[in-house]
Formats: sequence, structure tokens, C-alpha cells
Amino acid sequence: MVCDLSWDIAPGYDPLGVLASNLDLARSGELVRIVPGTLATVSRLLDVADPAPVWDTTYHYSGDDESTAQYVYVLDALNFCFWGEPRWQVECGEDWVNGYYALALALKRAIERGVPILHAGWMAQVTPTDLAGVLGGRGEIPLLAERAHSLNEAGAMLARRFGGRFSAMVEWCKQSAPTLAIALSAFLTSYDDVARLGQNVHRFYKRAQICASDLSSALAGRPAGELTGLELLTAFADYKLPQVLRAFGVLEYQPALAAKVDARVELPAGSVDEVAIRAATVWAVEHLRQALIQRGSVLSAREIDWKLWLLGQKPLPNLQPYHLTRTIYY
Repeated sequence: MVCDLSWDIAPGYDPLGVLASNLDLARSGELVRIVPGTLATVSRLLDVADPAPVWDTTYHYSGDDESTAQYVYVLDALNFCFWGEPRWQVECGEDWVNGYYALALALKRAIERGVPILHAGWMAQVTPTDLAGVLGGRGEIPLLAERAHSLNEAGAMLARRFGGRFSAMVEWCKQSAPTLAIALSAFLTSYDDVARLGQNVHRFYKRAQICASDLSSALAGRPAGELTGLELLTAFADYKLPQVLRAFGVLEYQPALAAKVDARVELPAGSVDEVAIRAATVWAVEHLRQALIQRGSVLSAREIDWKLWLLGQKPLPNLQPYHLTRTIYY
């Protein structure tokens, strides 16, 4: 069965404007094409794939509601751009972890050592040197100065508007995941994940959306984690997700773009190549969501994103390199 691609957006379904702002670019397929014939097969795979993981305390901090929410806020202020050689890594038992898990673990250990990383005043004043000492590990931490700046801005905003408490910001947003994502992107420039190509504005809000999602995961089963509107979040367009979608044949790159990505040529942030990959990614996940509904399975874009990301942690046939972009947005 070949799934038909519906490009319609139900009223109220796209409150952040991510799907609408990327509709024309994704539908054109000039640089990145969504392949309809693959959707039914991949939707079947997603139907039986592992569910989204619980908040893994091997890597993540978990305390009372207030401190856990604050940890998520710090974690996602720093959660971007981990690629590079040699990879920055943190020791974990007899092994080393890198990327997001290295960040989560380093911050957890800092709290356990008594470093006041959860205090908005500390966030607002931390220097790149201080941050490097907190994160530790081996290898170079990419965009260290930008990470410190992101945390400075996050701490200052939280102190100024919400008494230094992320939970107060969540309450101000009425426990709404889309409203929280919109507020983060409005109040913090490092979350304002918007690209402009000519007169066209392309919204993604990857980190703002994932912060809301992470908060729900971290506080699952507790009243503070009961966010509404999680099903209205889109895919979190980064570099891993399109790599997995391409491996499954859902995304097909135009030959010149494929050659650049495969040769690990860096794509500038905000370039048409990079934006086209991200636009197709959010819409490919939306089409997979529709294909799953045809199968009688209701999964949100957030849940599909998680399943694809987890599949990408395993060896996959046809896995090409992910695109390389130095950016604070993912």
C-alpha cells in the first residue's frame, strides 16, 4: 500500500507554525524529496519499535519537582551541536559516552558535587572556563562560548521574569507545552530557531519544543509534569533525524546536496540546503504520523521522533553521514 501525502493542516494543530512555514519548501521537493512509497513500510516498523524511554537516571538527575524542572532547564539551554572529532566524552563506568548523554551525565554529577548549577544567579554569571570545568570529560566541547552565553541569557531571564524558577515559568504558561515552547523562543534568543530565505520565514523551534517534551518525561507521573498539548509539538528537526529518515528511504536528497552531505561538507546555518533538510524532516514525520493513523495507530510527532532517534542508535543499513551545520539551534 502506498500512503497518499496529505499536506493539509487541521485548524489548531500547528500552534507554533512549524508545519505551515515549511509547507511550500517541503512540498516542492527540489532539494529534498519525501518518498511516498516508503511511508507504509516505515510506519509498520515504527508501530513495533521500542516505545519512548523513561527518564533514565543513569544519565539524568532526578530530585524533587522543583530541582528536576530546573535541571531540565539547564540541560536544554546547553543541548546543541555535539559533532566534531575527537568527540567530547564523559566517563561512565567502564565506558565513555558522548553527545547528549555526556551532557546530561556531566550536569547530574555537578549537582551531586554541590555545584550550584540550578541557581539562576550562577547560570547568569558562568564563564566558558567555569562551564568547561563543570562539564569536564575529554576532548573539546564544541561552541563552548555559545553554550555559556545561552546559559547566561537563560539565567538572567529566569531571575528577571520568574523569580529564578523554571517551574514558575511553566505555571505561567498554564502547563501548556506549545505555550512553553513559544515563550522560550520569545524570551530567549538562543531558542529563537527561525531561518529566513528571502521573504520566507521558516520556523523550527527544535530546542524549545524538546525542552517542553523533556520536562514531561522528567516529571512523568507527577502533577508538575502533566503538560497539555504535547501531541501538538512537531518533530525536533536536528541532524540525526534526517539521517535516519534518509537511511529508510523516506527522504531523498537531490544529487548535488547528497554529494555535499556524504563528503561531510559543512552546510552553513540558514542556508537553503540546511533549511530544506529540516523542512522535509518535520513534514516527513507528519506524513508518517498520518500513515500510522491509516494503520489504526495514533502516535504524536514527538513519539515518532523518539522512535526514529532510538532506531538511529542501532546499526542501520544504508546509513549515510548526517549533515554538518554549526549552530546553536540543534
